[in-house]
Amino acid sequence: MGRSVPLENLLETFSSRPVARAAETDLQPVMQALARNGWANLPMPGQGRTLERWRALAKIAGCDLALVKLFEGHTDALAILAELEPGQASPSGCWGVWAAEPPFARVTISDRQQDQVYLQGRKAWCSGAALLDGALVTAWDEQQRPQMVAVQLQQPAIRISDEGWQAVGMGSSASLDVMFDGAVGRCIGAPGEYLSRPGFWQGGGGIAACWYGAACGLAHYLREHCTKPHHDVHADVHLGAVEVALGAAAASLRETANWIDCNPGQSAEIAVRRVRAQVEVAVHEVLAHVGRALGATPFCRNSHFARLAADLPVFLRQSHAEKDLAALGELIATQPSSGWLL
Repeated sequence: MGRSVPLENLLETFSSRPVARAAETDLQPVMQALARNGWANLPMPGQGRTLERWRALAKIAGCDLALVKLFEGHTDALAILAELEPGQASPSGCWGVWAAEPPFARVTISDRQQDQVYLQGRKAWCSGAALLDGALVTAWDEQQRPQMVAVQLQQPAIRISDEGWQAVGMGSSASLDVMFDGAVGRCIGAPGEYLSRPGFWQGGGGIAACWYGAACGLAHYLREHCTKPHHDVHADVHLGAVEVALGAAAASLRETANWIDCNPGQSAEIAVRRVRAQVEVAVHEVLAHVGRALGATPFCRNSHFARLAADLPVFLRQSHAEKDLAALGELIATQPSSGWLL
């Protein structure tokens, strides 16, 4: 489907809306508009246009992080299905990917009948739970192997809890807990294939693009402030620091997208772990410098700025911080030392 309306036009009104609005009335209409105008059909990662995909994610993230959480999940679901079920038609409606595996929430396959499986248990961090038509859910099979399952959500055997989410940041993402009590689903790919496929880490780079886009959205306000004739001279220092941080992050994202496109069948784990860590550092820099330069005013009087500033620290915690750095270090220790040469 062609893109009949520019992305900026679809996002313009949404980004400036008041803060206090319900997710159901906020996110669904704009998600439907994005899909209706062809923007949900992003280039698949690893097929030569990964950077174009990430640019779209970054632009939507700069508008609203709850929106990009829903949008990225939908486009990730389409990419997973295209990779694990090539040639199959894309599902209708809006889909998500629920793959978090915290120790307090686990979904298992309790029974099978021909090509159907039945799910039992609790799944946490289910973004858009009340808004989606379907979800790709990770479950554990009879041999304790991870299995991706496609589930239509309009089933009486599925119940959404409102107990799990207490954060103000990302509050409108509707990331709730979902209970499965014999819900019917269909296996996607073989056990473990969701994690072993090249697209798993390729998709992980798109999250870094979302972080980057939101940081750019905040940095825009500092740049605008520095064009005013009587701005505080210290704001220029903060803007310089923001430029350095975002410039480095952008270069890393471009390099990583190019690497993925040149090596589509290889694991992108090292490249993506590295770029996520680099973007995370840049985002922390932007949050600190923009806040120090602009003071309380935009936090309190600008709805778009306030949402990004509240949502971004929560969204950024998709990074596991030192755990991710440790995993990267363990991988790098097995690589040739010449990997750091220019």
